Amino acid sequence: MQHTVSTKTLVKASISAVVVAAIALVTFILPAEYNIDPTGIGNKLGLTALAQAAEMETTSLETTKGTDEFQTIEVTVPAGRGIEYKFYMKQHEKMTYEWLTDGAPLYFDLHGEPEGDTTGYFESYAIATTNEMKGSYTTPFAGSHGWYWKNKSDKPVSVQLLVKGQYEVIGLKQ
Repeated sequence: MQHTVSTKTLVKASISAVVVAAIALVTFILPAEYNIDPTGIGNKLGLTALAQAAEMETTSLETTKGTDEFQTIEVTVPAGRGIEYKFYMKQHEKMTYEWLTDGAPLYFDLHGEPEGDTTGYFESYAIATTNEMKGSYTTPFAGSHGWYWKNKSDKPVSVQLLVKGQYEVIGLKQ
């Protein structure tokens, strides 16, 4: 006995497959791979964290030592969240920096944490809300120094950070 499938059944099956694929794309693939979550389900399932972790890994550049030329570092601050980007610097080392966003202002705290301190102490050098900043500083103590950026908007914000000086890249601090 030979079984044939009608054209109507094939069309229904094809349409069903396209609908299921579209749902999978919007709810699973876009949040996990690209940190795009139009439904919010990806965030609830923890899938956007996968994309954010991948973004953070790719922002750690091959160069880990400071130079006399500006090093460009790109980071993305997720919507409604904060991140830290740090450098290890010895006492009295200098860094010149400039950072700017793709337009949206971010709350930031440029600060340092002394090496070996376990009390949670940190010293802030600058705190403001802006979409760009330029300057330099000399570290008062050895330890990790860098920025905390907080994105209060509902969209991710890209930051381009240019640095030069005496430092070792720690990168994104979780």
